[in-house]
This record gives sequence, C-alpha cells and structure tokens, in this order.
Amino acid sequence: MSIFELSGISKGHMKEVHHYLKNYLLYVDYRIDKTKSILYFKQIKEKYAIATYKKQMYQIIKFLTYYDIGWAKDIELPSDPVYYPKRINVEMIQQTLSHFEGHQYFKQIKAIVLLGASSGMRAEEMYQLNPEDIDVENRIIHINHNPSNGQTTKTFQSRVSFFTKEAEEAYIEYLAYFNNGCGLERLFSQTHMIHLFRNAPIRAKDLRKSFSQEWDRRGGPTSIKKILMGHSMRGDVDLMHYNAQSPEDLKAIYDRVMDNNTKTDVRIDSK
Repeated sequence: MSIFELSGISKGHMKEVHHYLKNYLLYVDYRIDKTKSILYFKQIKEKYAIATYKKQMYQIIKFLTYYDIGWAKDIELPSDPVYYPKRINVEMIQQTLSHFEGHQYFKQIKAIVLLGASSGMRAEEMYQLNPEDIDVENRIIHINHNPSNGQTTKTFQSRVSFFTKEAEEAYIEYLAYFNNGCGLERLFSQTHMIHLFRNAPIRAKDLRKSFSQEWDRRGGPTSIKKILMGHSMRGDVDLMHYNAQSPEDLKAIYDRVMDNNTKTDVRIDSK
C-alpha cells in the first residue's frame, strides 16, 4: 500500500483498495491459496454487479502479481456490461432543486447542483473543493491535483473549469451562509452530500452527465468539453499534439457556448 500511495491517488481510493485487499486476506487467512482464493472470487462475483466485481478483482490481481503469484495471470475478467448513459436535462435539474425546497441545507444543495451542472466536475472533485479554489468574480474553478492537500484528479493533472451566472448567484448565497456559523466544516463534504442525495431524482455524480449533454445540445466543441471535464488525452491526437488552448481561450469559448455574455479579457492565474 505504501508503494501504491506513491502514485498520488486520493486517500479515499487508498481506503477503498485497502478494504478490498483486507477482505480477501481475511478470507484466505493471510495465506495465498489458489483453491480458497477462487472460492472467494466466486463469492464476490455472485454478490456484486459486474463493474464492482471487476473493480475489486483488478486490485486483488495487482496485489497477487506484485507477489509473483503465477496463477494470477490466468484470471480473466468478464467483459463490461453494455452501458446506456442516463439522460439528464434542465427539467431534471429543476426537479432536483424542487425536491429539496425548504431543506435545512437548500443553499448548499443548490450551489453544488448548479456548479456541478455547469462546470463538468467529477463528484469527487466537488467534494474536495475549498473556498479559495473558486474565483467568484471571474467564475473560474481551480480543480487541483494536490494529494498533500487532500485533492486529486483522475488524470493527476490540475485544470480549470467555469460556471454560469446562475451558479455564481447560488454559490455567493451559499458562501455567505457557510461563513456565518452554519456548522459545516467543508463546502461539500462527501459523506454529507451522499447522504443528502440518497433519495433525490439525480445524484451528485449525474451533474457531470448534465454538463456533458447540455454542452453537446448547444453545439459546443467536443475537444473543449474534454479539456474542461478533465478527460484523459491519451489516444486523442488532436488534443495531445495540436489543440493548445490557454485558460483565457477556454473561458471565451465557454461563455459563448453557455450564453454568458460577459467580458472574458480577465487574467486567470494558475495554481
């Protein structure tokens, strides 16, 4: 696990992997036996969905390979199931806000919904945000990969994204509440947000889908969407070798696509 930590993964992911490996080792009584291991693998395959089973097995196989367990290389994982993205539109965003109308934390919920739906951040990235990461005046979010500060991104790269005027208004209102003794320690604590959204029409992770789909409905460039959402550039020749955009370029394109008719000649400081 110490070697695994050097890759710069988040503490949450470290905890998750530790849980997978500990459950496996407890089952085999800390003796890596092939027959007993296969029985365990069958159990988790029957218990979990294919995606979750593969997620656990991937880490266990890495662990076994690290210890040069020869038979680990013979384990074949099932193909991924056919996945159909959930369609999220403006009406569903409004339904979610209506669902929370009058809630004690409505200002917080409205802020994360509108920020997420207009920026394309991953849910985990929103949970890690600090107030200093959000430039309200210029509507810029600094999405930092800084493991020492508890902030990580999937691509291990920091980036910027942006948000709409509507999200700006909601966030300003929430920030005043947050800074006025509301009792919340983080802007959007993961445990707190997952609990809040457990019965909502959509989940926090769906907000990223909302941004992606709405961007395409407005005819926004796919390449710019990939940059804003922090997609991996591997295999995309254009983004890897040709399409270089400054933060100011991205801001100007974002505002055109998202109909934010404001001045874009601002200086965006990288963090």
